[in-house]
Amino acid sequence: MEWMQQVFQEYLPVISDNRIIQASLIFLFSALVASFAKLIIHRIQVHGTKRTDNPVDDHILEAIKRPVRISILIIGVRLAIARSQQFSEQLELIDSILLTLVVFYWLRFVINSSHYLLKYLSTSKSKVKIIQKHTLPLFDNLATIVFYAMAVYFILIAWDINISAWVASAGILGLALSFAAKDTLANLFAGVFILADSPYKLGDFIVLDSGERGEVTHIGIRSTRILTRSDVEITIPNAIMGNTKITNETAGPHKKYRLRIQVSAAYGESVSRVRDALLSVANGATNIEKNPAPRVRFRTFGDSGLNFELLCWVSEPVLRGRVSDSLNEAVYNKFLEEKIEIPFPQQDINIRSMPNQ
Repeated sequence: MEWMQQVFQEYLPVISDNRIIQASLIFLFSALVASFAKLIIHRIQVHGTKRTDNPVDDHILEAIKRPVRISILIIGVRLAIARSQQFSEQLELIDSILLTLVVFYWLRFVINSSHYLLKYLSTSKSKVKIIQKHTLPLFDNLATIVFYAMAVYFILIAWDINISAWVASAGILGLALSFAAKDTLANLFAGVFILADSPYKLGDFIVLDSGERGEVTHIGIRSTRILTRSDVEITIPNAIMGNTKITNETAGPHKKYRLRIQVSAAYGESVSRVRDALLSVANGATNIEKNPAPRVRFRTFGDSGLNFELLCWVSEPVLRGRVSDSLNEAVYNKFLEEKIEIPFPQQDINIRSMPNQ
């Protein structure tokens, strides 16, 4: 113990009076604190993330180690430089450089974490319907632009640069661009709302208010594409899609589509015979769904005959045209076989008097 007292008595005054040694000790202490902080984050990562199946928290804790450690070391460097009093005149410049480094490391962390989070949301079965695989680049780029803008803002503040003129110029430029690209922006916002509201999705068969019908093959930020039964692709701006009536034939509890085959029988024909004939055609068809079962409805008394409707289901809307064609042919042949007369429009002319010859 005597030798320790002798060491302290001999070297403690040197440490207390030497600012370089004090600065070095401050830096070493900050390095120890940085290592300790990294260890704490690692322990939280090992023990805390085991309780959840979400990989996002594990990724964020792994990515945050570096900016936290660098920030603590930079704070230690700043305190050490201030304590050493070796660069008093350049202290403002050093502060700007160190703050720039801090902003840079935290910017990398935020961008990396946002990219991972958006990618996870686009592939997981989450309730965030607006973030999907085909919209991932949009939100990833928007997040990157926002974070870079924030980083530039903080760097300008760190270098004591007046940003009022920059903000005013950006506002004027943004106003000019908004007027110049109003149609593009309208399509952009409409595309975002379509993705969020999901009135239709890829593979759905939709009918527009203007009459176009087809399968949705692409939902982009600017436009939606549908492929008609004539193999013609139609590209429609999202601003129009967001303000038109859309009939989604695939939406609902299943993709089945109900066909309506309208047929008439002459007055005097037995309703039960017509009903049995139509059900026989539907039950003998190969592309008709058995559940729900086909049914026949006697609709109205027409001008020339009795109007019936055969209701049956197909597995998907794309089969509508082909199955309707086969059913119409089968109904016609069945009526010929059963000798059920199909009426045609006719008029009786009664002549009250003949003109004088």
